[in-house]
Amino acid sequence: MDSVLFIGGGKMMQAIAGGLIARGLAPSHIFAVEPDPTAITLLQSKGVTVFSDGRAAIPALTRVGAVVLAVKPQMMQDALTPFSGKITDQLVLSIAAGVRVSSLIRWLDADGGYADRAQIVRAMPNTPALIGAGISGLYAAPTLSARARQHAETLLAAVGRVAWFDDESMLDAVTAVSGSGPAYVFYFIEALEQAAQEMGFSPDMARLFALETFRGAALLASQSDDPPATLRANVTSRNGTTESAIAAFDHHALKSLFVTGVKAAQARANALGAEVSKG
Repeated sequence: MDSVLFIGGGKMMQAIAGGLIARGLAPSHIFAVEPDPTAITLLQSKGVTVFSDGRAAIPALTRVGAVVLAVKPQMMQDALTPFSGKITDQLVLSIAAGVRVSSLIRWLDADGGYADRAQIVRAMPNTPALIGAGISGLYAAPTLSARARQHAETLLAAVGRVAWFDDESMLDAVTAVSGSGPAYVFYFIEALEQAAQEMGFSPDMARLFALETFRGAALLASQSDDPPATLRANVTSRNGTTESAIAAFDHHALKSLFVTGVKAAQARANALGAEVSKG
């Protein structure tokens, strides 16, 4: 497995690095650019070589097969300035929301020829990657080699499942569905907890029942050949308690409101991408 340089040493970087180490990559083969002293101490305690700024990391480029961009979107252009013209055939994997491939090429292209050889993958992971249970949507620059494509898959498979998209704009949809998706799940867990408490559950018991219900239902759905609509119907007896709840949800157009919310997230992802990519 090739050595990796991470630009940014936050939680997602730490999750990916931890997954790679668990799969056999030696910590000595992991490098990171991270200015925060607390993060530096943590990474160094795990055997990662840390540089406090990008310029100091330039010599490490000759030793790595991939550069993972793990800084906030608004910081990306400045973070890449020291690396402009320095990255040759290494895979560049961006996990920053909204930063488009064309912008990455522009920011890394110092000689005017990088676009013809750019080995860039843009990805959108989600927070369950922190426990190795994420899913990432990936899009590749047209010039990406088969080897670099496999390398990108290997990096993100260390923290969950991966899926490729042929249209870069679909990553805005990925952001809305799976990137923001965990927050929707937590939102509904909150609501189920609240309902349980209003019906007499203690807070701890409400949390237990809400979490285990979501966990069990998600596991059942993932292991079943039936679509969610069929699984829901299997629980919904005529004139029963579940039917009463679903009828109340439908009366308030809950499903339609939910879909509207996810589409609003997609629109915001697109707008943020346009803003970040102006530089």
